[in-house]
Amino acid sequence: MTGLHLVPENMHEVRVEGRHLLFHVPTTSLFEMDAVAGDVLGLFHEKVTVTADDVRDRFDGIHEPERLAETLSEFKDLQIVRDGTLEAPSPAPIKISDYPLSTMVLNVNTGCNLSCTYCYKEDLTSPDKGEKMEFQTAADAFELLLKEAAARDRVNLVFFGGEPLSNMKLIRAVTEYAERRAAEEGKTVDLSLTTNATLLTDDLIEWLDAHRFGLTISMDGPRALHDLNRKTIGGKGTYDVVAGKVRKLLERYRSRPVGARVTLTPGVTDVIAIHRHLKHELGFFEVGFSPVTAGDMATFNLNQEELAEVFAGMKELGRHYLEGAVKGENNGFSNMHQLMTDLVEGTRKSLPCGAGLGMLAVDNEGDLNLCHRFTGSDLPTFGNVTDGIDKPNLGAFLEDMLDRSDKSCRTCRIRNICSGGCYHESYARYGDPAHPVHHYCDILRDWVDFGIEAYTRIMDENPEFFTKHIEPRRALP
Repeated sequence: MTGLHLVPENMHEVRVEGRHLLFHVPTTSLFEMDAVAGDVLGLFHEKVTVTADDVRDRFDGIHEPERLAETLSEFKDLQIVRDGTLEAPSPAPIKISDYPLSTMVLNVNTGCNLSCTYCYKEDLTSPDKGEKMEFQTAADAFELLLKEAAARDRVNLVFFGGEPLSNMKLIRAVTEYAERRAAEEGKTVDLSLTTNATLLTDDLIEWLDAHRFGLTISMDGPRALHDLNRKTIGGKGTYDVVAGKVRKLLERYRSRPVGARVTLTPGVTDVIAIHRHLKHELGFFEVGFSPVTAGDMATFNLNQEELAEVFAGMKELGRHYLEGAVKGENNGFSNMHQLMTDLVEGTRKSLPCGAGLGMLAVDNEGDLNLCHRFTGSDLPTFGNVTDGIDKPNLGAFLEDMLDRSDKSCRTCRIRNICSGGCYHESYARYGDPAHPVHHYCDILRDWVDFGIEAYTRIMDENPEFFTKHIEPRRALP
């Protein structure tokens, strides 16, 4: 064999309870190392270049030559080691020609009846000044979705705001239209919305349930925490109203599980207490946490110390998730659930999310935005619902996002899980949607390592958990 050298950016070693594991970065796969593999890898850590003589001298009489040759061959196939005479291949530029659109987000009203202090929406305004989407704009958006998703059996229509329930006249009309048109095209339309819950009524709950809406409620925990930021326009806390509406909703809603989305800001960082209240006291099916690190108002951004505190809390909650999973129970911690899903499925993301590729967001003018977070921002739009997607410019944008050759993401071990992070967070913090989210890269790497350890234990002690809880979650209609 010619001299070989290690390719460290393609591997990451993790030790779990005495076991030696290798996380294969290109495929997001996990392998358990036997004694031969571990010893061979150790030799590569010691020497820049490893030759056949090095292997023979080190392992003669210790490991069988055939097993050593097999291990080296496997390492080469996995691109963990490479011929020392070869340079690392440069990734070929990716040209995007297909846009597998599956989801359209409708920004049905820029107005909101609350005045949450940390809101990222750049086009947000008060109810009396809200710009409501017209029916024709929404209908044209859905027709564009049907056209672009011609090969799909299922499409997704998401209603967003502002507060979407403040434009229920449109949502009802569009729902009827979309269900009829989807049926005519032989498709199923999946409907969902995110709401602050304040406008829910008995009749509305019944209607949403009948149309099988996927519902996410924005709520930040028990009263003392929720009321810090989620206030009425007049400055009054909204916990009592929201909690009352949520209890009624969860008592009556049967078509799909209802989740809560929590926004974490300074003073709202007690992940354990928030989860306990929302999951166990109110009864949400899942609770997901979104730390704020790049809002327009620095007052509401978590600093590094607060962010570390948040992830320490998330890891503690993750340990509760692990303990439950071993017993076959799901504690409804959706961030952990997503991480387990990525590891189970071997997620390989070249882009951080489906924004611009599988999903577009429509503003009240009918313009196509990268996602719902960018409506009202200075980022250029990419066509409109009448003329269609501006594919040349959208393709150029996405191809630029794919090129990480000059960024640290290129060698990061979680590059296929994170893929640079949220476009909008980078845009808000750095003024560049392509900028890596360096302010929490180390924390995210630690979070993935924690997930690998949890995944390994669950796979050892109760692998049926993944079949029972991960796969059905992914298949939710």
